[in-house]
Amino acid sequence: MKGVLTNTARKLRNNLTEAEKYLWYFLRFQSLGVKFRRQSIIGQYIVDFVCFERKLIVEVDGGQHSQSERDNVRDKWLSNQGFEILRFWNHDVLGNRDEVLQKIVEHLKSPPPP
Repeated sequence: MKGVLTNTARKLRNNLTEAEKYLWYFLRFQSLGVKFRRQSIIGQYIVDFVCFERKLIVEVDGGQHSQSERDNVRDKWLSNQGFEILRFWNHDVLGNRDEVLQKIVEHLKSPPPP
């Protein structure tokens, strides 16, 4: 299973959506004081972006994720592992960039969970 996930994560890293490309550029090259990884494996899931230091996951979703039960199960499992999840729609990342980026920065400025 791990080998399949690794191959899938590698493919996803090489085929980011436009919204993911934009967000990755921001997360990687801005001086946020933390390190993010893209398309990382956590348990049996692949997350878009993760900061392990702050246990923060940032997801960029298209319409296929609208009210997805699989996403609910995944989010619950990740939350039980101590991760916080910020979700944004593709069109918000591309159309409301400043607002999305501000929410991420504000979250990083808040004290980490105990």
